[in-house]
Amino acid sequence: MRMTQTYIENFDRGPGGWMGWKSNAEGALALEVLNGELVTRSPWWIDYNHAPPGGGYMNLLYCLHTTAHAYRHPQERQCGGPNHFVDGGFSTDFTGARVTLRLRGEISLCGAQLVLLAQAVVGEVSVNSVLTGQPIGVTEELSEQTITLDPDPEQWLCMGSRHDRTETYGWGEIGDVLGDLNVDIIFVLFPLEVVPLEKLKDDLHRLRAGEEYIADPSLLPSGHVMLDEVRIEFP
Repeated sequence: MRMTQTYIENFDRGPGGWMGWKSNAEGALALEVLNGELVTRSPWWIDYNHAPPGGGYMNLLYCLHTTAHAYRHPQERQCGGPNHFVDGGFSTDFTGARVTLRLRGEISLCGAQLVLLAQAVVGEVSVNSVLTGQPIGVTEELSEQTITLDPDPEQWLCMGSRHDRTETYGWGEIGDVLGDLNVDIIFVLFPLEVVPLEKLKDDLHRLRAGEEYIADPSLLPSGHVMLDEVRIEFP
């Protein structure tokens, strides 16, 4: 008989370790819990760490560290509160795990999709992969959707690194990421269409969107998402 271990977060006791993200410089963002739902609202930071030649740009909506050592700054613990995943001693082997979300919202996606990102340190670098093969829908009415973290490379996109962050981020196999998912899982909006409002003197992707130039907000996702429950079933 196969036994399963199931993590459930319904936000009845606060964010449970889940947080948003302000920026590289400012770090984590505390999210509001409203009537048992974890709320994220635009405008969202443009994550430029994986700009081409990496996989592209994304917004980070909900982040959960999967190990205690993944916390790098004190404000991350303050923003997310007690991490029920880490404190519960759940596995970091996400191979074949089923992730179920109950959520609702009103959002203009502008061509992006809500997808899961898995991040793990593999060797010397952090490898980030997004599950583009199983996007998650956001509707005004509450819905429940399940994705399966199958190590099929056809379903995943490895995000790699922008030109100047290769000492931190890199490329790797999804099987290695899922086998020991030791940093975090993040629900992201990807891909983003990042277009400067003004003509740039340098290559767009060598600059930092939102810091060294203003990206056209009309082309970026906007709205809000309310997360009611996250359930992860480990085989």
